[in-house]
Amino acid sequence: MRLRPLGSSSLLVSEIGLGSWLTFGSSVEEGQALACVRKAFDLGINFFDTANVYGRGKAESFLGRALAGVKRDSYVLATKLYFPMSDEDEGLSKAQIDKQLDASLKRLKVDHVDLYQCHRYDHDTPLEETMAALTRAVEKGKARYLGFSEWTPTQIAGSLTLPGAHFVSSQPQYSMLWRAPEKEVFPFCAKNGIGQIVWSPLAQGVLTGKYLPGKPVPADSRAKAQQAWGTDFMQEFLTKEVLQAVQALRPIAEELDASIAQLALAWVLRRSEVSSAIVGVTRPEQLEENAGATKIVLKPEHLTRIDEVLAPVAG
Repeated sequence: MRLRPLGSSSLLVSEIGLGSWLTFGSSVEEGQALACVRKAFDLGINFFDTANVYGRGKAESFLGRALAGVKRDSYVLATKLYFPMSDEDEGLSKAQIDKQLDASLKRLKVDHVDLYQCHRYDHDTPLEETMAALTRAVEKGKARYLGFSEWTPTQIAGSLTLPGAHFVSSQPQYSMLWRAPEKEVFPFCAKNGIGQIVWSPLAQGVLTGKYLPGKPVPADSRAKAQQAWGTDFMQEFLTKEVLQAVQALRPIAEELDASIAQLALAWVLRRSEVSSAIVGVTRPEQLEENAGATKIVLKPEHLTRIDEVLAPVAG
């Protein structure tokens, strides 16, 4: 597994990162989840991404158990804050940053995280307060570097004008089906030393090809898990038109001796701005398949054919 630099930081992250939304600490049994983490290390994956809100702390607690005893400098650990942890606890105020970071460190069983991220932008807290609190967290050694998820170029630019620690990572949604960050976020971040650690590179599993037009969603799928959590985040990817287009990628993947999922991940990793593609898995075999994407080389003709297939449905 190759490692890529993360923005202007000294961090080197694996091209495939292991996420934990809707999986670890919630829908995946503990033994199976531990097997996934072990497989990650076997494959050379060193980047683990989570958030305090995933399972309301359960994902962080799981990683705390899974990584206990592992040499601390052998992996890069990232978590986030912003979304509600209780009726009183949400946002990016100084009080919340202090409280939530300490709680995350306790659950993760570490004295610092390598990357502390703002899960979204907080319109109710002055940016100056947020950045000052994050800077103090870095100065105290509780976080090595800072990042954000789904901020606009204007919001990012505002943070860069303030003194103290600056962001080194951006975590946007990005895939063959969702390309919006390419237009403004990628180029703006590249000019300012901010790398991309993208989420949903498989469009919540739709780009595995397992969702078939006109067929019920698989019982063990991400779509079922989201339904159980009361969210319809991936519904935009489950239309007949999208699913038909995904199946039309199969001949391209087969020519490369790859799965549709590997093709999709290779497409994401072709971008120099992308430091890591974060995947969520429920079985070690899925992670091994995903890691195989790093060996696939896409030629210009492959990219052209992919664009022709997905042009009508890509966002």
